[in-house]
Amino acid sequence: MLQEESDLSLIIAQIVQKLKGSNLYSQLERQAWATLQRPEIKLESLKEDIKEFFKISGWEKKLQNAVYSELSVFPLPSHPAAPPEHLKEPLVYMRKAQGSWEKRILKSLNSMCTELSIPLARKRPAGEQKELLNKWNEMGTDEPDLSLFRPVYAPKDFLEVLINLRNPNYENGDSLSFRTHLGLIQVPLKVKDIPELKECFVELGLNIGQLGIDDSTQVPPELFENEHVRIGQKVLAEQDSAAAQQYIRQGSPTALRAELWALILNISSQPEDVLYYEQLKTNVIQHDLLVDSLIYKDVKLTASNDDYYFVFEDYLYQVLLCFSRDTSVLSHFAFNSASPPKSYIRGKLGLEEYAVFYPPNGVIPFHGFSMYVAPLCFLYHEPSKLYQIFREMYVRFFFRLHSISSHPSGIVSLCLLFETLLQTYLPQLFYHLREIGAQPLRISFKWMVRAFSGYLATDQLLLLWDRILGYNSLEILAVLAAAVFAFRAVNLMEVTSLAAAEAVLADLSTLKVMPLLQIFLFATVT
Repeated sequence: MLQEESDLSLIIAQIVQKLKGSNLYSQLERQAWATLQRPEIKLESLKEDIKEFFKISGWEKKLQNAVYSELSVFPLPSHPAAPPEHLKEPLVYMRKAQGSWEKRILKSLNSMCTELSIPLARKRPAGEQKELLNKWNEMGTDEPDLSLFRPVYAPKDFLEVLINLRNPNYENGDSLSFRTHLGLIQVPLKVKDIPELKECFVELGLNIGQLGIDDSTQVPPELFENEHVRIGQKVLAEQDSAAAQQYIRQGSPTALRAELWALILNISSQPEDVLYYEQLKTNVIQHDLLVDSLIYKDVKLTASNDDYYFVFEDYLYQVLLCFSRDTSVLSHFAFNSASPPKSYIRGKLGLEEYAVFYPPNGVIPFHGFSMYVAPLCFLYHEPSKLYQIFREMYVRFFFRLHSISSHPSGIVSLCLLFETLLQTYLPQLFYHLREIGAQPLRISFKWMVRAFSGYLATDQLLLLWDRILGYNSLEILAVLAAAVFAFRAVNLMEVTSLAAAEAVLADLSTLKVMPLLQIFLFATVT
C-alpha cells in the first residue's frame, strides 16, 4: 500500500514538472492572476474561488486533458531506484540488441555519405533557399536525381534482426512451455491469449454496436449510427479527452473523426503552435540534410505510387521535412528503447561538447516511414495541425513499431502475439505454412510495421486507427494480422510455397476490418 502511494506521488510529481514547462502552465498562471482582480474573489476563500472560476471557465477541463495526455504516454511503473535506462527498456539483452541495430543503421548512413561524397548537413545558398520557399507547396513537382540514394533499411531487414533475438538466460535450458513455440520469434515475453484479448477489447463484442459494421447498408442507420453521432457531438461539446477515448472504441463517425483524434491527443492549434511549425519550416529552408533525400526517396517509392495517397505528396514532404528538424521529438527517447544518433563537428570526433543529435529529431526514416503520415492527410488539411497530429501519433505509438523492446505494444511483442494466436487457434494452418517454408510472420510483418497503412482501404484503416487511439495500444494490429490469415485460411491451406501464400494475401484492400476482428476474437473457439 505504501509502495503504491509512493509510486503515485512520484508520477504526480513528474507530471507536474512536465506541465510546468508547457504553454498551458503559463496560460493558467496568467488566468489565475487575472482572476485575483475580480470582485467576487474573496481572500478568505481564495483557493476555492479560483478553483471554481477555472471550473466554470473551462480551464479545469483543459488541465484534466493535459494530465490525461501525459498519463497516456507515461512509462510503465518501475522501481523508484531503477536507473534511467530501465525506463527506456528493462531487459538488458533488448537494450543491447537495439544498440547493435542502431550501429548498423548508422554504418549504412555513413557509408552512403562516403560513397556519394555528400555531407550530413549543409547550409543552402541564398538562391536555393529562395527557390525552395517559392515551391514549398508544390514540392511534388520537383524531380531530384535520387537514383544513387537507397533506403537505410527496409522492414524485412529489421525482421531478420528480430528473428535472431535471443534471451541469453534461456540459451541452455529453455522452459518447456516456450520450447513449444514454433514461430520465428524466440524470446519469452508474456502476450495475451484470446480470453485476455476479449477482456481487453470488450467494446468490440458481438452484442455491442460498431461503426464499420452497424453503419452498413443492410442495417437501418437509425438503429445505431444516428445515436452514435449524437453522443459523439456531445463528447466534443464537453471537450473531455478520456470520454473521447472511450467513445472512439466503437469507431468514429467520419465527420467527427478529425476533432475526436485531436481531442484524444490533446492537440489544439494555438497561434504559438503555428509559429513553431513556421520555425521548423524556416530550418528546412535554410539547411539541407542528407535525410531530406531519404524522405524524398521514400515518398517517391511508397505514397506517390499509392492510389489513395499520391495526391498528398506535397503534404508528406512538408510534414516529414519539418519533423526531421523538430528537437521536441527527442523527449520521447526517455521511454523509447532507442537512442538518438549523434554526429560530431568535423575534426572533433568523440568530443561530447561538439556532439549534436542527427537528424535533430533523432529519428532516421526507413522504407515506408512516410506511410505513417499519409492517412492523416485525409483528416487534416492545415499543415501545422496535420504536423502536430502526426508528431503526437509518432511519439505515442509509431516509434514502437521500429524499435526493439519488451513493451506490450512493441513490435517484438506484436510479432510474438501474432504467431502465438495463429499457432494456438489455427494450428493446422500454422504448421502447414511452416512446413512449406512460408512462415506467416514473413508475410504479416510489413503490415504491422506500417500499422496496415498502404494495405487496407483508407476508410478501413481509419476505423482500425480509431481503436488504436481508443485502447491506447497497438496490440490490435497483431490481432488483425491473425484475423486476416484466419479469413483466408481455406485458400492458404492449398498453397505450396511462400510466393503462393504471398499471392493469396497480396491484396487486403477489399477487407472489412471490424467484422474480421469481431469474428476472430468473439467467434473463435477457445
